[in-house]
Amino acid sequence: MTARPLILVSNDDGIEARGLLSLREALLEFADVVTVAPRFEQSGKSHSITLHEPLRYVDHGGGLHSIEGTPADCVYVALFREGLLPNRPDLVVSGINHGANLGSDVFYSGTVAAAREAALRGIPALAFSQLEGGDMDRAATLAARMVKTFLETKIDHPDTPLISINFPPGKPKGVRVTRLGRRVYAEGVDVRKDPRGREYFWIGGPGGVRHEEVLGSDTEAVDQGYVSLTPLHLEATHFEHLELTRAWLENYEAERKKRR
Repeated sequence: MTARPLILVSNDDGIEARGLLSLREALLEFADVVTVAPRFEQSGKSHSITLHEPLRYVDHGGGLHSIEGTPADCVYVALFREGLLPNRPDLVVSGINHGANLGSDVFYSGTVAAAREAALRGIPALAFSQLEGGDMDRAATLAARMVKTFLETKIDHPDTPLISINFPPGKPKGVRVTRLGRRVYAEGVDVRKDPRGREYFWIGGPGGVRHEEVLGSDTEAVDQGYVSLTPLHLEATHFEHLELTRAWLENYEAERKKRR
């Protein structure tokens, strides 16, 4: 790289999260970094954006900014609020998330959503996550090396890269390119009562999470002690179900004509 790249950093654990601060510090060694992150934790907010409430903003100085909104809000505001960024970023990096984003987690994750918001705008994006029990500083050092290499790699593809990276709990044995696996959570709704006797709900069962066997998956990789690199697609159309959907439409039209 002949000039320092500009990297926008966000997350879903909040502006004070250790993962974000460790990653930012590591990236500053070779890049200009602007951070726009949620003021408070926004885990599990997926790709929601705030349309009917004000988004309060705080400038923390030194290129650190927070928004009282979701991770997707933060990236959107950073890209379109004049003055937060000196120019269009070369890359958006989200994380390092405190906890895994494996398998179906990517549909719920605010960390992945921040990266996806950038990719939707045509900006390459990486989402980093560290499984529980891992060394966040070590993960940040490795993430920064990956980011530097990514920026130096010429990518000749029409689709904007969007990659989810997960670090295993211990020292990584290596790195694998993976697909999404199956991460199965205990399910249930715990019904409780507040001090005034009114019911409220707590989502999620007490049984934890398990990984089903899927060869070549992100869950398999981290279970075996490897870092997983999983490219994600912005195209959500299920092309193999187009014929099924057409058959459904034909039946619908046939029934509609009978009712005339």
